[in-house]
Amino acid sequence: MSQLTLFSPAKLNLFLHITGRANNGYHHLQSVFTAIDFGDTLSFRTSTSQKLVTLIGADELTDDINDNLIVKAVETLAKRYPAYASSVQIILEKHIPTGAGLGGGSSNCATTLIAINELWGLRLSADELIKIGASLGADVPFFIFAHFHKTSAIATGIGEILTAIDLPDCGYLVLLPDEHISTATLFGCDELKRDCPVYSHHALSGANFFGDNALFTNVFTPLVLARSAKVAHAFGYLSNLEHQFGSKTRMSGTGSAVFLPIPYELNDTAINRLIDNAPCPALFARGLY
Repeated sequence: MSQLTLFSPAKLNLFLHITGRANNGYHHLQSVFTAIDFGDTLSFRTSTSQKLVTLIGADELTDDINDNLIVKAVETLAKRYPAYASSVQIILEKHIPTGAGLGGGSSNCATTLIAINELWGLRLSADELIKIGASLGADVPFFIFAHFHKTSAIATGIGEILTAIDLPDCGYLVLLPDEHISTATLFGCDELKRDCPVYSHHALSGANFFGDNALFTNVFTPLVLARSAKVAHAFGYLSNLEHQFGSKTRMSGTGSAVFLPIPYELNDTAINRLIDNAPCPALFARGLY
């Protein structure tokens, strides 16, 4: 195989709890991740260039292109399996905003690991790719897991321990405020709640993540709302719709994207009205699996 094009989906966190902190400073979390049908596209093809990776479409994402997780993914596989490595050209068609809590960089990294595994004929299993992905970013394993298992997932540990979970079909009204939230800053906040209880797989499998369930929240939401008027405005818009749809406004990851689950079908006119009235860019997505 000399070329390959793959969809690189965004994700939503239906809740995000911090359950503790390890001695090395890493935070333990529990979350439910779901991939959505909104995302980027990555095209890969083998190249005759002397350069290992030629990445097109990502110049503005990092100050140094070599810091991009797409490049790091290829380099990591090349270092581990030098006998299989060959030059590759990658074209990124970017739609997922950076700093939105939608996992764009992690998704691109995971998609690259999956594609290079095929292009180079490495024949690595999903579990092997997940271990490599965990070394590159905490959210990377989920996207690999979702790709191979076609499912949403419960995540624990630092995000690398994944268990499949079946979710009902649902739509999501997602708002994208023009705000970049620093994840490192939020994790360092003294007021961050770090002692959430750990829920069993059985409890989560029977949970209603789409209704107003106070048990399941995003611990970063109050921190972000207090620091960003743009996110607070978007959150307020969705909150005013909660009674109409019987669901609860949520924030994904460490923000800035916020979303409202829409648990039943809407026609295009109704969807467009919700998007047009939003105070910032918005989209309607559905769960990918």
